[in-house]
Amino acid sequence: RNGVCRPFDAAADGPINGNGAGVILLKPLGAALRDNDVIRAVIRGTAANNDGSGKVGYTAPSLGGEAAVVAEALSVSGVPSEKIGFVSAHGTATAIGDPIEIEALVQAFDTTQKGFCSLGAVKANIGHLDSAAGIAGLIEAMLALEHKELPPIANFCTPNPQLRLEETPFVIRTE
Repeated sequence: RNGVCRPFDAAADGPINGNGAGVILLKPLGAALRDNDVIRAVIRGTAANNDGSGKVGYTAPSLGGEAAVVAEALSVSGVPSEKIGFVSAHGTATAIGDPIEIEALVQAFDTTQKGFCSLGAVKANIGHLDSAAGIAGLIEAMLALEHKELPPIANFCTPNPQLRLEETPFVIRTE
C-alpha cells in the first residue's frame, strides 16, 4: 500500500510486483570441471515439496511445509545449519508470511546458536517476480558467494517484533 517493499520490517504491508526472468545452467560438478566451465556456485543439496493441503489459503505459506523442505535440503547437503551464513529468503513483506517463514527456518535450522546467519530478500530491491522469484533468490545467493559480500535488505528499518529475531539464528543486514 505504501509503495515500498519491506521484508521482515515492522512497517511491511506487502510486496511490490516486478517483472523478470532468470536462467542458470545446472551441470554435474565433474562435468563442469572437465569442461573448464566457469563455476559460480555448487549446489550441495536440494528438496522440493507441495504443501498445498497444509496451507490456510492459496497464497499463504505453510509453516510445516516450509520447515520440512528446508530441513530436507539441509540434510541432503550434509552441511550443518551452523555453517550457513546466508539465506536468500522469500521475504513476503507481509504480517502473516514473514513470521511463518522465519519460524519455518528456525525449525529447520534446529540450533540454539543465535545471530550467525544473514537473511537476504531480493524482492525488496526488484519486486516480486512471481514465477521468477525463486530463481532471483538463487541468483542473489550465487552472487553473494561469488563476490564474498552479503547483500543488505533494501528498505529495512525496524524488525517486525513478531519475528523475535534476537531469539533466532538470523540477522538482517542493513549495509
